[in-house]
Amino acid sequence: MSTAEQVDRLAAWEAREASLYRAMPYVGLLVATLLAAFTPSPRGLPLPVTLSVAVGAACWVTWFVMLHPHWVSRRALMAFYYVGLLAAAAVLVVGSPWYGFFAWIGFLHAFLVLSGRWRFVGVAATGILVATAQSAGPPASPEHWLLWSVLVLFNAGAAGVVSWFGTITERQNANRKRLVAELAESNRKLAEAARENEGLHAQLLTQAREAGVTDERQRMAREIHDTLAQGLTGIITQLEAAGQARDRRADWQRHVDTAVALARESLTEARRSVRAVRPEALETARLPDALAELTRRWSGINEVRADVRVTGDARPLHPEVEVTLLRAAQEALANVVRHAGASRVGLTLSYMEDVVTLDVRDDGVGFDPAGRPAPRQTEGGYGLTAMRQRVVGVGGELTVESEPGGGTAISASVPALPGGAG
Repeated sequence: MSTAEQVDRLAAWEAREASLYRAMPYVGLLVATLLAAFTPSPRGLPLPVTLSVAVGAACWVTWFVMLHPHWVSRRALMAFYYVGLLAAAAVLVVGSPWYGFFAWIGFLHAFLVLSGRWRFVGVAATGILVATAQSAGPPASPEHWLLWSVLVLFNAGAAGVVSWFGTITERQNANRKRLVAELAESNRKLAEAARENEGLHAQLLTQAREAGVTDERQRMAREIHDTLAQGLTGIITQLEAAGQARDRRADWQRHVDTAVALARESLTEARRSVRAVRPEALETARLPDALAELTRRWSGINEVRADVRVTGDARPLHPEVEVTLLRAAQEALANVVRHAGASRVGLTLSYMEDVVTLDVRDDGVGFDPAGRPAPRQTEGGYGLTAMRQRVVGVGGELTVESEPGGGTAISASVPALPGGAG
């Protein structure tokens, strides 16, 4: 059963109980009046007087209980009402013992309008009235006094026990209502927290989606730069060289063949980049061999001497680490062609215990890293940014050292994550 259903059931039960307590006085008055009218007591009050008091008692209950039910929380006023109720019941019981049916209502209304120990006082007074009615009026002889005393003790004792259990039951009901209310409040807070969590979850999903889109854009930008842009640069260089060698058939053919080969390789690498597949060079060879082949082909195309040296114990690395180092070498060599005007380049791949470092040094014109780049250097600016993003993306660090006329040294240090690591 849900909390709301429990609250509704408790409220409905309390409403039925309160309605019964309010209706019973009229039932007791009706039954007692009919009996008093048809079987009058020989020592009772005249019937008109009895009926007048009965009507007054009915009006008293109607005013305080039926017409103003909210007064039940005003304890002083309800105590005044209860005294008046017992006074009317006493007059009626003296007038006719049949009004013990009405006096019995004092037991019920003691729980409805009184609180604490005053309930037991009201129950005791009601027990006296009911005993008087049961013994056919106030005692007038020793035997009558004995009977009356026994009835008072019995009624007061029985009503006291009922009152005690009624008090315990009321406390249990109050505790149950409090627990149900606390449970309902907890459920409400949980529902609010769930709604807040749903909002936060949706916000996190949106942020994750936006971050994923941004990361994918950056990845595609780097891949395009490392494949299409560099490939097109090489093709343009070879075609320009072919145009200058149109009178030398062999040189012209060599440059054209090189341009075609670069175009095919660039197309293949572009397709692999879109599918987020490792470069073909790393699919068929280890990183040192792939670097050596890349450098050999670059040197042959650009007619610049390039040497590769490997130190330390070469071992398989995490695919992303190897791709990062290979792309860094590609970009560094591309910058040498575009900007350095070097005659010699050296690449050193160093395997250490926790770090793998790639150093690329040239003897070109160099530049001032702290100063504003020259216009012809700006063309390669994104390449250096992409290189740094790649290296930082795998937890590494990129440093650039250069000075005008002193060449350039680029160093990429990345964690030596073993192959298959997450």
